[in-house]
Amino acid sequence: MVRPLSCSAVAVTMLTLVGCDAEAPAGTETANVAQASFRTDDVVRESLAGDVAHYSFVLRLGNTPNARIRVHRLVRERRPWHPRRTEGAVMLVHGDFSSFASNFAPTADSGMALHLAAHEGLDVWGIDRRWSLAPQGANVADFADMGLAQEIDDLGRGLAFARGVRLATGGEGERFTLAGFSHGAHLAYAYASAEAAQPEARRHVKALAPLDIYAEIAPDENPVFRERACGDAAFYRQELADGHFEQSNGLFIQLGSLAQNAPNEQTPFQDFFPGYTNRGALVRFAAQTAVVFPPMFTPVYHLASGVLDANGVATAFRDSPEVAVAAYFANASPYQSTRELADFDTLLCNQGPPPVDVPLDRIRIPLYYLGVAGGFGNHGLYSTTRVRSKDVTTVVLHRFGPEREAEDIGHADILFARDAADIAWKPLAAWIRRH
Repeated sequence: MVRPLSCSAVAVTMLTLVGCDAEAPAGTETANVAQASFRTDDVVRESLAGDVAHYSFVLRLGNTPNARIRVHRLVRERRPWHPRRTEGAVMLVHGDFSSFASNFAPTADSGMALHLAAHEGLDVWGIDRRWSLAPQGANVADFADMGLAQEIDDLGRGLAFARGVRLATGGEGERFTLAGFSHGAHLAYAYASAEAAQPEARRHVKALAPLDIYAEIAPDENPVFRERACGDAAFYRQELADGHFEQSNGLFIQLGSLAQNAPNEQTPFQDFFPGYTNRGALVRFAAQTAVVFPPMFTPVYHLASGVLDANGVATAFRDSPEVAVAAYFANASPYQSTRELADFDTLLCNQGPPPVDVPLDRIRIPLYYLGVAGGFGNHGLYSTTRVRSKDVTTVVLHRFGPEREAEDIGHADILFARDAADIAWKPLAAWIRRH
């Protein structure tokens, strides 16, 4: 069931904290939870499996065409708008070419978000960044400002809103664990650092869980990966100078859609995948990403683990269902912000002034790093040594030894693998509950 509601319909439960166009009054703990003002539009409640409900709120943050984010909540309920007691709250931040749904809630009865809410007793929240909401053909002029500074501010507003709604609907006012996947994890690192510079009363995050990412490249890492970051940063800065404020995700969308609808036809992307079918092109790209587009973030980086033939070519997916990988691609957001990509790569390049002041050594909250062998894996461990947290837990999932890293668990398998709940989501939830 999908039930759209106007802002006035939720005013009774939300007005004192977030309202329809309100700013919380100063001088109270509640005010510190929700300092930013915004307008709440397009509130939707949807019943999911069991007693879990999915709420989504579009927050209007300005007057430009894409000045909005969407905040999601998945929570068990006693009845509509009356959540059950939870054992902690987590905010999930999606990665590249994606959205909250495509990363964490791909169907109404699957995904990390649903598992954490239905089976782990958590109040699960998520955020869609501004660029992820822009439809095909949108006016993207305001993408020019969609860099990390704006995204850190947006994430803070989303967290303030979420804490306000939790209080207004009978929940705790405690801070969140902030968990991000991929570049969403890099953003989470940046947010945690930026928030650490704020007064204690204005902070919304108590723990940090980056999922398969690095936020700094180790000094002894292969220099080609820093060179790539520096080269990409220069490329995206030139794109901005030329007025190209958005990057198209059309390749992902077409690869996924063609694999879904015409898997056995010859792929139109013959320059990249000569002689391949649409299905074969998807498998090759996702299971051997660093082979198709070298150099990538790590030596054998791949989005999904593959079964390799005698020639070392991926012929099928090993850990994630093919239908899940195809949907992950097909449901990509049409555009991504050029400035965001330039800012991420500038931080990794680490040459010249950073786009935002977010040093890792400012972070002191507990940290849980979950990597996978075929993604960032061990390469993400260096970043965890750069924080000043006294409570740091690191886990790198693998099925094989180092000699088979090229076919080991892939970057996005942490989201879609058949046993992801057992090997990744349950341990993450246990850590969140302890912190």
